[in-house]
Amino acid sequence: MKSNSLMFALLSVVVSLVILCITHWIYKWRIPKCNGKLPPGSMGFPLLGETIQFFAPYRENNISPFITKKMERYGSIFKTHLVGHRLIISTDAGFNSFIFQQEGKLFQCCYPKSFNEIAGRENMVSAEGFQHKYLRNLVMNLVGNESMEHKIIPKVEKMMEFSFGAKILLSYSESKSSKNLKQAYADFQHGLISFPLNIPGTAFWKCLQGRKKAVEIIKSTLEERRATPRKRQEKDFLDLVIEEIKKNGSLMTEAIALDLLFILVFAAFETTSIPLTLAVKNVCEHPKVLEELTKEHEAILRNRKNIESGITWQEYKSMTSTHTVIHETVRLANIVPGIFRKPWTLTNNFSLSLYSGYTIPACWIVMVCPPAVHMNPKQYDDPFTFNPWRWQVSFSMKGQELNAGSQKFMGFGGGSRLCAGAEFSKLQMAIFLHHLVTKYRWRVIKGGGIIRIPAVIFPNGFHIQILEKNIQKDAKTTGSREII
Repeated sequence: MKSNSLMFALLSVVVSLVILCITHWIYKWRIPKCNGKLPPGSMGFPLLGETIQFFAPYRENNISPFITKKMERYGSIFKTHLVGHRLIISTDAGFNSFIFQQEGKLFQCCYPKSFNEIAGRENMVSAEGFQHKYLRNLVMNLVGNESMEHKIIPKVEKMMEFSFGAKILLSYSESKSSKNLKQAYADFQHGLISFPLNIPGTAFWKCLQGRKKAVEIIKSTLEERRATPRKRQEKDFLDLVIEEIKKNGSLMTEAIALDLLFILVFAAFETTSIPLTLAVKNVCEHPKVLEELTKEHEAILRNRKNIESGITWQEYKSMTSTHTVIHETVRLANIVPGIFRKPWTLTNNFSLSLYSGYTIPACWIVMVCPPAVHMNPKQYDDPFTFNPWRWQVSFSMKGQELNAGSQKFMGFGGGSRLCAGAEFSKLQMAIFLHHLVTKYRWRVIKGGGIIRIPAVIFPNGFHIQILEKNIQKDAKTTGSREII
């Protein structure tokens, strides 16, 4: 009897200790230790944090319900736990701008581990210091203003499709290759911003598989090019990268080259396709915008000596109404739900004091949230409405806000890491809209509904019927086109 009582007592002690340990662990999870004052917020469930709530889908142009509820409860700066990381999320326009301006001083680039799995461990986005400047300069040789003015514009007009990015970078032709690079990128894109659960069948797993296939194709192309160099007049960006690899003391390695080429092929088209589709959708829904765009582009044609000649750099720069449409589309699109930084420190004991006496511990990540600024009524009147005229003043000042970023516009990032391909993306959209409004008329057949997860997707596509303006065609003979 005494033995049973003793065993029961020992069991009670063990259970009590286990409960105490779990309770202490949960307490530490919910109330993280900090040598200072953390912003308000909640950390969610142990291990999972609030990741599931963050990835919950929502519709149309809006701020994530997760972010909205947090802002209503805690204010513009709050703490949380997402995808295995402790985060401080900022929806404050002033603090966001401060973070971008302090790049390389008080803050450095830092993305969740799952992002590096997707983009590659040597990706340009996460690169720091001299390596980032080196890679950025290489990219600017490709998509800088001089290159776009003299080389890229004619190519864009001829190849408004996926093959364009792969063509100018790798001289890759989908029709001539037995390897389906386009499908690999489609798989990659569908899981790009998804719950990071690497189990067969999940969106994240498919994303990683798409990346693996795409990198294999790019590596094969690189090896073939090394074995059979091209003539000088035929050289593309891949040749430039190979030359960099060969240089003594060069930062370029094969691993860096593969990650760079992989992300550039993706950025050359796929990151433009969603904003472009949204631009067409917005123009369809706003006849006055279509009328103004048509007038602008028809005037460009009338002022040409040869109506069949291609778009010039000067014509592109003169497209004021077009740039306001692009600018407003990018604001509403909010393709990037978060931009990540962390305090620039040498030890984990350092913390950075910020607004209202709050502290960012060195081991935490800060997530700048552009959608919360772009949709803030304090920053934009009637922010959920498509209104390109709101940008007319900015573009009368040569589009300074779009080109350099600002406290209230972060469509292309900000600071020293402003997207290197921003002008290139705008160029593609402007050329597409030019040909669309001057040569065609169209109507929506079906689709167009938007879901965010938080990436933007069109679950039913966006189908439009296109008719040439100068040729009357029977609708039965004109097929529909899905732009996504």
